[in-house]
Formats: sequence, C-alpha cells, structure tokens
Amino acid sequence: MRTYTLKKAPGLPLYESLYRALRDDILSGVLPPGEKLPSKRALASHLRVSRITVEAAYAQLLSEGYLRAQERVGYFVEATERSAPVPPLPDPPEAPDPPPRLDLTAAAPPDFPFSVWSRLQREVTLDLGPALLAPMPSLGILELRQAIAGHLAAFRGLSVEPERILIGAGTDFLCNLLLQLLGRDKVFALEEPGYGKLRSIYTAGGARCVPATLDSQGVVPQGLEGAQVLHFSPAHHFPTGAVTSMPRRTALLEWVQAAPDRWIIEDDYDSEFRAHPLPAMASLDRERVIYMNTFSKSLAPAIRIGYLALPEALYRRLKETLGFYGCTVPSFEQYALARFLSRGYFEKHINRMRKTYRARRSRVIAAIRSCGPAFAIAEQDAGLHFLLKVDAQISDAALRAHFARAGIAIRTLSQYYHAPPPADVRATLVVNYAGVTEEGLPLLAEALKTVPGISLF
Repeated sequence: MRTYTLKKAPGLPLYESLYRALRDDILSGVLPPGEKLPSKRALASHLRVSRITVEAAYAQLLSEGYLRAQERVGYFVEATERSAPVPPLPDPPEAPDPPPRLDLTAAAPPDFPFSVWSRLQREVTLDLGPALLAPMPSLGILELRQAIAGHLAAFRGLSVEPERILIGAGTDFLCNLLLQLLGRDKVFALEEPGYGKLRSIYTAGGARCVPATLDSQGVVPQGLEGAQVLHFSPAHHFPTGAVTSMPRRTALLEWVQAAPDRWIIEDDYDSEFRAHPLPAMASLDRERVIYMNTFSKSLAPAIRIGYLALPEALYRRLKETLGFYGCTVPSFEQYALARFLSRGYFEKHINRMRKTYRARRSRVIAAIRSCGPAFAIAEQDAGLHFLLKVDAQISDAALRAHFARAGIAIRTLSQYYHAPPPADVRATLVVNYAGVTEEGLPLLAEALKTVPGISLF
C-alpha cells in the first residue's frame, strides 16, 4: 500500500492533498489502469487520516473519470489519455498482500535476554511484594533513575543527578511532555531528511516545525534561523547515518547559547551500537541540552521505557508546572530494569549484540559487493542501517516495486524527506540489516542482481 505525506495548507483541505497525490500517480502510470485501490477504511488507517478525507478524495477522482467503482468490490483506476487500455475487471476481491519474506524497513529487536529478565522479575516480586502496588514518584522510581545516571556517567561521559532524570513510556510520551514543557509556541527544527513521526508528534501538539539542513558533518547551524528548539541525533542520524563532528557540535552549542530560551534535544536513541561514540552533547552543555534515550532499540520495542536527563532550569519548570503528571511506566518493569542495569547485565547484553551486529553487517555488505559495481555503500560504522546507492536509471517507486515483487520490504531515502527530495538521492536504499538472516542473503542478492538497468560488470 502506497504512503503519501499529506499536509494542510491555507485554502487546501487535506482531502485535496490526497486527491492530487493519487491523481499524479495515475497520470504518471505508477497506478496503472485496472489497479484496485485500497478500501477507504484501509487507506484511512494506513495514512492516519479520517475516513471522510479518503471518501472525499475518491469521490473527486471518480467524478473526474480517474476512477471507476464496482459495487461490493471497490475502486479501480480508469484509463486516461496518458495510460494504456483498461484490462478486464477482476470478479473476486483481491487477497491481502502477503507479508514480506525479508523486511529491511525496520531493525529487528535484538536477542532478548529472557532468562536474566525473568529471573530479575521473580526477584522483584519476592523482594518487594505489596510495595509494587504503592504509588510511585511522578518522575519514576529512584532506583532506576540512579541506575541510569550511573550508566550515563560510565558510557556516555554524562554526569547528571538522578533527581533530574525522568522516566516515561517511550519517545512519543517524552516528546509530548517536552512540547508542553518548552512551549507550543516554539519553532522546532527537525532533521531533513529525518524520522517523520517526530514532525507528526510536534505538529499534532500545535508546534511549528521547520527543516534542519544536513551535510556530511551534521546539522548546519546557519539553517536554523527562526528556530528555538533543535531535535536531532548527533551520534547517528537516521536515515543517512551521519555522525555530527566535534567542530559542528561546538558550532551548534554556540547557536543554542546565542539567544535566551533556545534548547537542543539530543536524541541518542541507538548510540549504544556505535563502537566508539563521541561524548554526549549534554556532557558539554548541562544548561541548554536535553538528553533523551530509550531502551526500545537496545532491549525490545515492547519494553516502552525511555528517559530524559533535564537541565536544572527545566527540571524546576517541570516540577512547578507539570508535576501533577503520574509516571507512565509500571513500577514492576522499572525495578527489573534498575537491577538489569546496576548489575552489569545491560553492558554484557550490548557487548554481545555489538558483536552479533558487526558479523551480520559484514555478511550483508559482502553479499551486496558480490553483486557487482552498481552498488555503493555509505558506511558510518554506527547504528543498525546504512545507505545503498544503486547505479541504475530507475525511479524510486519502480525500485521499491521491484523489491516488493521479490518479497522484500525496503524504503528509499527520498521517503524520509518532508519537502521534495533533491535529485542526487534518487535510487538510494535505506538498508536496516539487523534482521537479515543467512536465509535472507540469497534473496537480497538475487533482487539486487535483477534491478532493471544495472551493470553487473
């Protein structure tokens, strides 16, 4: 199912944006004559818009002759002057798309240490018993905040008092809390290209978002004019893999200090998997840099435990204005994670997974390089993904369709731009390699070798 980035504009309702995107795909042949469109309910759920928005877009396309409707079956692309004749309508409804045989769109969760985790949970239950049911501090239990403070000091060079650490149920909650804490009137600068969900969270909360331009050294400070908050990932940018250099970090710290009430949110979401990470930016400026991290990447997405290390001024503001919030993570999980950290299990787990991912990365890269000179890998030795440039005259939509036919789910770099992407990112794949098994390597290699228009020699 295709994904469209819909945005409201003055005088342009949301359904009009969807209508134009579908019409352009029909006219360009991306949606060929006879192709069945998703149901209104399915497309609305996929795009996270109301069903009324999809109904209005479909109705407009239907009235202009771009679609035709078949009762109890669905909507089909109609032939236009710029498309081929329509094949016969299928009688039965189409079967749902099968799951991909190889998913390169998201990093698979690491091998979870079930035996250790279950043992710690039993200990917590036996040691604390009814105390687990008692109310807990709004910022999280002290034992976990102390364990996180110790971890940050040992592995990220960041000295922070446990009292200034806030525990929350994942990045979504923490971003919404920061939006309230910093102010909805602030202008948030987000990396372009970047993780689109952040923009959705901040704009849904009423903030205005602007793009933060990137180059090979990281975010360009000169492009932050008008912004008051920069949310970025200096240790490892997604999806380009860029690591912010130390001179660029210094320049960004000068930017944040140049005006009152400017802030940097340092999103350190997968720095654990970098062999030699640079010091956290929050260790260089404890007054204007907010440190954010989560255990979703390092342990499992289902363990929705994230945290903030707040500067002193924001910590006081939080206590005064938002102290009524209760902690969103159950105490049972917090106590288990506190012991997992303080007893060294987390460090052992990360070291084991680094070794596993290094070996997996090497095998994936070797498989790609065996496919010929048409594939260039952009390596940063960080995180769990890399970029793969394909030397072929093929559109991104056609490239993704080729992999889909091979049973492989993959994204292109252009999909991570909010604005129209530059021409030089065409035919660049974002390869999340963490979930690639030995069985998946031949499938990947065969799909690469059969990309239309490449040279194998």
